[in-house]
Amino acid sequence: MPPSNPRRLSLQQIIEGQRRAAFVGRQAELDLFRRNLTTPPEDPRHRFVFHVRGNAGVGKTSLVREWREAAGEFGAVTASVDESADSVPDVLASLAEQFAEQGHPLKALDRLLGTYRRALHDAAGRLAADNEASNEGPSAGALAAAQAGLIAAGAIPVVGALAGGIDPAVLARGAGGLRAVFGGRARQQEEARLLAEPVRVLTPVFVAEIDRVADTVPWVALFLDTYERTAPQLDRWLTDLLAPGRYGELPANLVLTLSGQRRLDPLHWGDRVRMVADVPLAPFTEAESRQLLTGRGVVAEPVVREVLRLSGGLPVLVSTLAANPGAAGEANATAVERFLAGEGDPARRAAALACAVPRRFDEDLVAVAVGAPQDGPHAVSGLYEWLHELPFVAERHSGHSRYHAVVRAPMLRLQRTGSPQRWKAAHDRLAEAFAARRDAAAEGIDPERLWAEQPWRRAALEVLYHRLCARPRTALPEALRAGIALCDQRPSRVRHWAQTLGEAGEDADNAVLRDWGRDLLAAITDHGPRPTAVLGLLLTRAELTDTDRAAALVARGWDRFRAGESAAALSDHGRAIAVDPRSERAYQGRAVILRSLGRYEEALADLDRAEEIAPAWAWAVYERGETYRRTGRLEEALTVLDRAHALDPNAPVPLASRGLVRHRLGRNEAALDDFDRAVALWPEYGWALVRRARVRTALGDPVGALADLDRTEELTPGLAGTEGERGEVYRATGRHEEAVACYDRALALDPDYAWAYGSRALALEALGRPAEARADLDRALELDPGYAWARTQRERLGGGGRS
Repeated sequence: MPPSNPRRLSLQQIIEGQRRAAFVGRQAELDLFRRNLTTPPEDPRHRFVFHVRGNAGVGKTSLVREWREAAGEFGAVTASVDESADSVPDVLASLAEQFAEQGHPLKALDRLLGTYRRALHDAAGRLAADNEASNEGPSAGALAAAQAGLIAAGAIPVVGALAGGIDPAVLARGAGGLRAVFGGRARQQEEARLLAEPVRVLTPVFVAEIDRVADTVPWVALFLDTYERTAPQLDRWLTDLLAPGRYGELPANLVLTLSGQRRLDPLHWGDRVRMVADVPLAPFTEAESRQLLTGRGVVAEPVVREVLRLSGGLPVLVSTLAANPGAAGEANATAVERFLAGEGDPARRAAALACAVPRRFDEDLVAVAVGAPQDGPHAVSGLYEWLHELPFVAERHSGHSRYHAVVRAPMLRLQRTGSPQRWKAAHDRLAEAFAARRDAAAEGIDPERLWAEQPWRRAALEVLYHRLCARPRTALPEALRAGIALCDQRPSRVRHWAQTLGEAGEDADNAVLRDWGRDLLAAITDHGPRPTAVLGLLLTRAELTDTDRAAALVARGWDRFRAGESAAALSDHGRAIAVDPRSERAYQGRAVILRSLGRYEEALADLDRAEEIAPAWAWAVYERGETYRRTGRLEEALTVLDRAHALDPNAPVPLASRGLVRHRLGRNEAALDDFDRAVALWPEYGWALVRRARVRTALGDPVGALADLDRTEELTPGLAGTEGERGEVYRATGRHEEAVACYDRALALDPDYAWAYGSRALALEALGRPAEARADLDRALELDPGYAWARTQRERLGGGGRS
């Protein structure tokens, strides 16, 4: 056995050294970056940000990789992210992981990211459900705070899952407005802010950690590749990061590199241009292309000229063609033929072409695209392995490999123009494969929430893409209907749908689809996360059926209602009914809006019509029960909610609503049973947990009630309502000092919480503090002049002030 050699290079080091040795051109750009690392940060010539830009295939990623190596030679800690990290939390997690690998763990940031990841998924579904089941609508102030908070947190769509699952009104109801996350106990405050404002909470910790690391190394170099894809999510965060005092002081030995196709947005970067080195990359000059070809042994002048003609100087094409230059006499050779000219096996050549058709592929999709056998010399597994030996195939380990766009485009053109029939057949096969994945992902999911589920949504978008490529004209109505449903169920992901239309237009060479994609993306960019502008575009330009038009109007009406625009929401629902008088969702939606305005009889009339149209639709029946409950018609509510439960026994919301009705009728044992069943169906149902706590208190089980409230606090930290209900448990058991402390915390979280003032008044009275009790009741009535219970208590207490 040969002696060990501590200086022996690894296989990976040898391969990397060969790659770097083969890197040609871009000497001026390399020298620019190196000079910057020898220039002190205080020198006016030093640049803190580099921006590499140029078309796809121009060599940006290769240059950035060389810059990262150069930074390492200067002693820098380096980290790089690409479009796979498309939110601020994802970016921070990736950077932290790479810092740890280099011996510089960001422990405080890692701990906070762990807390964020654990809470994020549950919070989205829980707050959305609480919005649906809440008795009271959010105040205008809470809506404005929630809207501003989501945008500041990066919900376009930086917050990722949270922004995608919660619209501003849901957040306003579920968290009592963003102001509800400020104040209270320190742990609750931090966790609540982390859920509602992850960017604002995480970023200062990241800055502090980077500053600590920067004290121990010469440079810190961060690289963000494919920035044209992540700029909409990261632009504002990065420029805020660089702004004085926004998130803390960045170390002077930090250098940030961005790499993308377009110029930086002047809206965000205009006043920071002096700190940025703009590095536009043009295609290789002829000299640089010849240098690369010579290094690969391609020296025959006719072949060199052909490669120069076909590549246009794009480094990725020059490199690929250099590996397979082909015969010089093939005057009509295409770029695609050059990519595959070195492969003599017709089956492999056909597989490489076929696998350009899907936007991304895995081994199963190779089988669909190619139709290869499971064993033998051209088995699917062997072809899948071989494909990843090609220089233009990337992302194998993600399970979703893809071709470089510059290579894929001519491959698609060749197949589309060479055989339109085979082109359609290939897309049809892939559409069927993705449809099977989509249908499998739908199992157990409410049909009205499918677009909110990521696995289902991803497969559904691929179905749309392939159907649009195969038959643009006939598939477009289905694609537009999908956009309406997505606006209704998951508006934060509408951008992905618009991109699908645009990409199908490019790949199928269809101007109509290209225009739709462009205009939809422009509407999204101009108007932010709300779907109103997209729906308006569909309503004014699309050839929709009456059913589709009504669905779009209902979706827009709900968006406007959640934003506090009740008049516009009513108008949209009224138009939907005029267009499609058989739309039960239009009647049901209008009923909810009318109920929020106190127009109960009109709401019930609309629910009558919804039930006539769809008598077995449990949700319309449930809304009738809710309307009766909120108007105090409890026996009628109970009867209707019984029927809603019978129509959908596995729906937790009607069960919980019935439980509250039974509680108010004094039937607490039956109410407890309803709440137990609702929570069993949905263990994270915070609204039901809080109401079950009330029932347990009434049944003399304060321990169980406090356990429910503890669970609610775990699910959604920092809610004013949870603290208020905890105060009720303590007050009911005679622990008045503890009750007052809970009400104090609730009011610190939400100073406009009228109910907490009223309840605190009774606890203060029990403690012999009547003047303070009267003051609390006065404040409750100032906030809510219609608060009849508080007025009765105030009159009972008598004394000065309000009578």
